[in-house]
Amino acid sequence: MKKMTLSLVLGALLPGMAMAHTPLCSCYDFGDNTILCEGGFSDGSSAAGVEMLVLDANGKELIKSEMNEDGEFEFQKPSVDYKVLFKAGPGHSIEIEGKDIVE
Repeated sequence: MKKMTLSLVLGALLPGMAMAHTPLCSCYDFGDNTILCEGGFSDGSSAAGVEMLVLDANGKELIKSEMNEDGEFEFQKPSVDYKVLFKAGPGHSIEIEGKDIVE
């Protein structure tokens, strides 16, 4: 009986675990001092409302915003070294170094 109960519990939990979503975020430099970041999740869910931060090399906040309803975040490229942080909660953050965002 215990084996059957354990099997039922695992059977009920595993499909939900398989549907976990991984955060996705990419940023692009348009060459006109404008940066566009696009985000979402591997299961197709929207990143609308996800907190977005642009930080300088010391971690000082330069810009704080969020993904729009299309899962996009656009900002003016800082004149200092920077990084972009996609903050969708514990285990769902992505950090992108400004030097890795190229035209």
